Amino acid sequence: MSIYRTHTCGELRKTEVGKEVRISGWIHSVRDHGGVIFIDLRDHYGITQVVIDPECAFYQALDRWRVETVVRFDGRVVARSAETVNPKLATGEIEVRATDMEILGEADVIPFQVAKDDQAPEAMRLKYRFLDLRRDDLHKNIILRSQVIAEIRRYMTEHGFNEFQTPILTASSPEGARDYLVPSRLHPGKFYALPQAPQQFKQLLMVAGFDRYFQIAPCFRDEDARADRSPGEFYQLDVEMSFVEQDDIFAVIEGLLDDVFGKFSANEFSKPPFVRLPYREAMDRFGSDKPDLRNPLEMIDVTEHFRGCGFQAFAGTVEKGGVVRAIKAPKVAGKPRKFFDDLIKFAQENGAKGMAYIIWTEEGEKSPIVKFLTPEIVAALKQAGKVESGDALFFLADTKKTVQKIGGAVIPELGRQLGLIDPNVFKFCWIVDFPMFEEDEETGQIIFSHNPFSMPQGGMDALLNRNPLDILAYQYDIVCNGIELSSGAIRNHRPDIMYKAFEIAGYDRSVVDEKFGGMINAFKLGAPPHGGIAPGVDRMVMLLTGSPNIREVIAFPFNQQAQDLMMNAPAEVSVKQLRELHIEVKLPKRQEKAAGETPQG
Repeated sequence: MSIYRTHTCGELRKTEVGKEVRISGWIHSVRDHGGVIFIDLRDHYGITQVVIDPECAFYQALDRWRVETVVRFDGRVVARSAETVNPKLATGEIEVRATDMEILGEADVIPFQVAKDDQAPEAMRLKYRFLDLRRDDLHKNIILRSQVIAEIRRYMTEHGFNEFQTPILTASSPEGARDYLVPSRLHPGKFYALPQAPQQFKQLLMVAGFDRYFQIAPCFRDEDARADRSPGEFYQLDVEMSFVEQDDIFAVIEGLLDDVFGKFSANEFSKPPFVRLPYREAMDRFGSDKPDLRNPLEMIDVTEHFRGCGFQAFAGTVEKGGVVRAIKAPKVAGKPRKFFDDLIKFAQENGAKGMAYIIWTEEGEKSPIVKFLTPEIVAALKQAGKVESGDALFFLADTKKTVQKIGGAVIPELGRQLGLIDPNVFKFCWIVDFPMFEEDEETGQIIFSHNPFSMPQGGMDALLNRNPLDILAYQYDIVCNGIELSSGAIRNHRPDIMYKAFEIAGYDRSVVDEKFGGMINAFKLGAPPHGGIAPGVDRMVMLLTGSPNIREVIAFPFNQQAQDLMMNAPAEVSVKQLRELHIEVKLPKRQEKAAGETPQG
């Protein structure tokens, strides 16, 4: 017999009744039923109920046992009576009558409960993350993450992709978020950077002729936390393919998501091919390039209905080149005035000067602005919004960009308040046709809009002969339920087109050679057309588990201040270590004063 177990705590069934077994695990809970002690023993695989009679030799030692102590029990499997069967447990038809025990790892008093959710503060949960990971929901999330990654690897390998590892220590990137820098001991004054993404390396693998690459890649960005973004580090499914067009990449990713969500979620989800929305259409309709298509609400253009009308606040905006957009709210006529006032306040908190509305009822229209509008305009608005009795239209008027920003906040908020968003559905869409360039609001100069390394639609001809603001890029995002899973692009693999694109954005050829010389030089030696994408693994698992925060699907996450409270990172290092790296630390004045000591150096 194994010194620790013959079976796991999730394995025993009625077929084992009468067997002598040995099980080990954590004491999940203890119940005293008139002298007979019932212990739920938990391991990675499940829970088994252990029964201890007062006659047992070790019974007296129970007084000093604490929950989460690790114990080994020997005993005999017996069937539970019909009235004591626990249908919630896979082992619920049996229990183990203990005959011997051994404490394998004694636990002190735990800082919060594992067997039940006692709403421990997040800082405490992160400090004792190993304890938090014993909780059933979080434990299952991390197991699911492992299973999802295994399924991704299986799918990608079956579809002809090879997994390669790219460097963790690399050069600092001149674009994107802040790098995490690593000082070099052998090269004083010089630094490596942790990769924000393996972007250049995966493209170089295509130049090297590997054709189809993937990697579950760690990425490092020194940026602030959000609910759907962990500060510091994250993992993505990094993908690159040669000799492909946009549709080829879409087919691979749609197949992957169909496979993963089909295997790991019981929810309804979009089936390929996914909806494709041009970027400008998404911004006009939803005010966002990450629209939640579960929400039926969207903006409609009613600018012309207000041109020259009696409502001067809107007419004046239109006269100055602004726009008016309407959002239909179904069946809100019975809502109290506070509902409308609160929504206006919400719009104002997101940059609106105000927000008008009209409610249509059987008795007529209700609105602070309807008295300024002709019956013809009101009727035209009703038709434009496909309004029925009980519906309302909310109106936003400002510059196009401002209205999009405010509408992008109001639409999801209104959808939540009206219960229009089904939590048990996944709706995927592609955002396509991103603009290659845009105009800088402050300087009026032409600058890159999103990804400067995307191939412009129309290639060199478009760069030479079209208005830069009309040029679109072969760039795309995959979005699910308002969460961006990934950006991707068909890459600009032609040096001549890349030089021209950067020239339009105000960069001299020498700047491109200096900043991106490695990539340009590789492209000059025979580069295939290629493209890729990198869906976030953390975000994918977050969606599958329905977790409100990405930290719930990462085994050892940072807090919102990019700190690891369990390992006390980041932390100061010794003067000796700094000297070896030829580094002197100069703290900000207030931090130096708070520390009450001089900087290390």
